[in-house]
Amino acid sequence: MERFAIDGDDRPIGRILTRREVLALLGGSALAAACAPISAPTFPTASTNAAVTTAAAATAGASVAVVLPSCVVRPALTEGPYFVDEKLNRSDIRSDPSTNAVKPGATLALTFLVSKVSGTSCASLANATVDVWHCDALGVYSDATDPTFGSTKGTKFLRGYQTTDASGTAKFTTIWPGWYQGRAVHVHFKIRTAAANGQGSDFTSQLFFDEAMNDQIFTQSPYSQKGGSGRLRNEGDGIFQGSGGKLTFAPAKTNDGYAATFDIGLTA
Repeated sequence: MERFAIDGDDRPIGRILTRREVLALLGGSALAAACAPISAPTFPTASTNAAVTTAAAATAGASVAVVLPSCVVRPALTEGPYFVDEKLNRSDIRSDPSTNAVKPGATLALTFLVSKVSGTSCASLANATVDVWHCDALGVYSDATDPTFGSTKGTKFLRGYQTTDASGTAKFTTIWPGWYQGRAVHVHFKIRTAAANGQGSDFTSQLFFDEAMNDQIFTQSPYSQKGGSGRLRNEGDGIFQGSGGKLTFAPAKTNDGYAATFDIGLTA
């Protein structure tokens, strides 16, 4: 049974906006968005409602009165399974706190650089809460109940949050996620900010991995225990299609495993 068919919220949202819609959207007062400087193409970034390419921003006509920020708006994606607000403040999310057992898999050092859109630039955003959660090497989530793996209630492996420092940085040590039927390989993340009036903002999306790298990783243990039959690739995932390919990255090989940095900003 496909898990995205079981979970009603695990479906694609968002679409690519026209330039006129983007300009109107940027003029809003309560918009959450993700951004990365146009001059830094290393990793793609994400936002709440829609996507626009650097080319669209670069070709904005001289008759347009609104000045576009030096950031590219990207798509937010559905929360999907299985977010649990564990309030588990930790950088290394590989273990289960109750047993200290570490989930096996290729080590992944994941760094978020969180910014706030200010005028036409992005400024580092401190004190934002970044939650990360994903399945283990065999496609199992902690603290959840699912027909494909039963109940893992009470466990908390591969979950945790960090608060961004003065430079907007939040770092995690995790593993390369495995796969499960009906979804491409992905990591869920949520960024929350507080406000004096109690409103704050909440941005949620998913990260996807270069398929050539997935192919390499899944030949290794423990991923190879599951085999590749039935694995859905990025191009077949409806939620990935909602990202427009703008949330896909290829972590770099390190001495300890792999590492990646993801730039993202908020407008509210």
